[in-house]
Amino acid sequence: MPDHVRTADGRRLRVDITGDPRGRPVFLLHGMPGSRVGPRPRSMFLYQRGAQLISYDRPGYGGSDRKPGRRVVDVVQDVAVVADALELDRFAVVGRSGGAPHALACAALLPHRVTRAAALVGLAPRDAEGLDWFAGMAPHNVDEFHTAFTDPERFAARLIPRSAAIRRDPARLLEELRRDLTDLDRLIVSDTAMRSMMLRNFREALRNSPYGWIDDVLALTGPWGFDPADIRVPVLLWHAAKDVFSPASHASWLAARIPRARTVVDPTAAHFTALRALPKVIDWLIEDVVVRPSGTTGPGAPHGGAW
Repeated sequence: MPDHVRTADGRRLRVDITGDPRGRPVFLLHGMPGSRVGPRPRSMFLYQRGAQLISYDRPGYGGSDRKPGRRVVDVVQDVAVVADALELDRFAVVGRSGGAPHALACAALLPHRVTRAAALVGLAPRDAEGLDWFAGMAPHNVDEFHTAFTDPERFAARLIPRSAAIRRDPARLLEELRRDLTDLDRLIVSDTAMRSMMLRNFREALRNSPYGWIDDVLALTGPWGFDPADIRVPVLLWHAAKDVFSPASHASWLAARIPRARTVVDPTAAHFTALRALPKVIDWLIEDVVVRPSGTTGPGAPHGGAW
């Protein structure tokens, strides 16, 4: 498997695969800003679980070409292209933070291929009826999303020099976030191994341009291109009650509209606690799936789960 895949319109997507190469496939859709090398469980854990974890840089990030004007729904074609290149018929998908709505898009529009989907500390659509979208959100996030929604050109002009500074010194982004972190989140991002992984992730995300980040924010605050109510595959919504980057009310809104949604809200957790929840979420994603000799996957015998 090459480290790049070409889309039908000629774009290049940079791909990374870890874990068991013959294991049950799970797409991990990274956060914002993020990349294919973002935080994930250790390879040994994935091997022990029999999981193959597939990550790729969304357009404009890392080694993937930009797709100007992309919407959240555009992720579906890119995931399908990568799955086709890997000769995968069926797979699970999980997204964290900015990747969560993208995982839901795959669940909505690839029901014949997605076995299960999980969205961790994600957002609801900006036009979510009945939801006070900014309620409970940190002032910095409110300013960023509001500017992107009302004045996209001004938002991009502000983010370009900021992202350049973060590319030179990725620790700057963690320092920017620190004032809004809970004590538990500060502990998580201060862990030596986790901090190293996050800094590598930010540096890779922004190494070529700021446009992955810019286009992500514009996509999340614009029309997503699908309705979460159309999702029919099993979905796990994991959220943190103390999250001020993606308030828990967003998960509640999604849970009320996704027919087969299962919701877990950790009452003591905040945004970055989702990194610790990811291994258990992966267990849930693959527990009812078996790998057939041909390499394709399908439902196995249900046996219940910790969720």
